[in-house]
Amino acid sequence: MKTTNENIMNCPCGTQKPYSECCEVAHKNLSQVVTAEQLMRSRYSAFVLANGDYLMESHHKSSRSLKEKDSIIAWAKSVSWIRLEVLETTKGRKNDSKGTVTFNAFFFENGKVDVIHEKSNFIKENGIWQYLGLAQ
Repeated sequence: MKTTNENIMNCPCGTQKPYSECCEVAHKNLSQVVTAEQLMRSRYSAFVLANGDYLMESHHKSSRSLKEKDSIIAWAKSVSWIRLEVLETTKGRKNDSKGTVTFNAFFFENGKVDVIHEKSNFIKENGIWQYLGLAQ
């Protein structure tokens, strides 16, 4: 059994589960994500870990710009992630095909704490949840 820090650390998404039993499962196989909130949490963890491949894979092709991958990774590495706070989830359950998740993602940048407050749209196509973009 591997005992790397990533496998024994608490998952960055805030579930208090080990990373290896939480978002790492999604990061290794996107089809294992069963809810919109789980996808959102795994995307937050991917930002914390600067996992650009997962961020691109989990972003719906209709709103994904592959050319932004390098800048997203650079920014994710340039800030210190603090915590994720899920505020509301609408639909997005196992048997749904759409859902929204409202959250705050706190980070430290340029000497101050900042927050991303977002209501995100998620869609499930062919059994795979993907991030669609900001909800209106």
